[in-house]
Amino acid sequence: MRRSTFLKLAGAGVLAVPFAAHAQKTAKAVVGLLTPVTFDADVFDAIRKGLGERGYVEGRNLTLIARSAEGKLDRLPALAAELVTAKVSVIMGIGGPIPARSAKAASSTIPIVFAYGGEPVLDGLVASFNRPGGNVTGTTFIGTSLIAKRFQLLRELLPHLAEVALLVNRKSTLAEPQIKDAEAAARAMGLRLRIVEAATADEIDTAFATIAQAKVDALVLTTDPTFGLIHTKQVIALTARYRIPSINPTKTEAADGALISYGASFNEAVRQAAVYAGRILDGEKPADLPVLQPTTFELVINLKTAKVLGLTVPQSLLSVADEVIE
Repeated sequence: MRRSTFLKLAGAGVLAVPFAAHAQKTAKAVVGLLTPVTFDADVFDAIRKGLGERGYVEGRNLTLIARSAEGKLDRLPALAAELVTAKVSVIMGIGGPIPARSAKAASSTIPIVFAYGGEPVLDGLVASFNRPGGNVTGTTFIGTSLIAKRFQLLRELLPHLAEVALLVNRKSTLAEPQIKDAEAAARAMGLRLRIVEAATADEIDTAFATIAQAKVDALVLTTDPTFGLIHTKQVIALTARYRIPSINPTKTEAADGALISYGASFNEAVRQAAVYAGRILDGEKPADLPVLQPTTFELVINLKTAKVLGLTVPQSLLSVADEVIE
């Protein structure tokens, strides 16, 4: 059962421009892609779609050079340097702040466009959302203000909800804001909150053993590439192993087996970032392009996982879900 949803981003005046309007472009553009992991085809499709809206088509007037750290984030600075050496016109840093930060450290002149779920001012990427300054801009889906909504969704799914665990990576710049939001939400809802930390695969294993031993009612995954990109399969497998109802930030995680996800569309953020890359190729400056933020979000429910966990999802949730995986 599916219900279409469209992500309206702040600054929605940035409209897609028909390909015909750009058909005259013949110069070859080179865009570098810097990522912490190798993404699925749909992410690359979103990149091609966004650039295509500005008239840039791979194999015709566009070359994409992709560099992935394959989960080893310490490789990103060297990979960014490779893209600089390749003399790319624009670097797209996708999935967490470190790709864009590595690109920014590698070049102060090559335009950089990010797409990730974080706070680019805190991450040192831009001076402000409206006036990025420098050579960096992009799209983001905020990972802090959604915590309270995720708590509310868990309460609707689990009326008996009394104690919630929050899995957090303290090394992330989003860690403290998300913890504060979770603490405020727990107080407002009369819930006990258990903060559990992890930053590596081994620590994630330990964290889940701790959560299971504590017998919490549910788990909230914070927005962090450690959980949502690099160790996603491990996290989802552990929630299944310990039979812990959880809510995750992105649709991709629900598609991979997470019970519920609530957040902005990652692929849409990537597409909008690619549109920005196209505008920069057309001569606009990153400093003049405000950071885009989502204003609508999607709820995805995985009924297969609910069945495995022995949960009945109330009709009130199913009726407002943007997608239900059966």
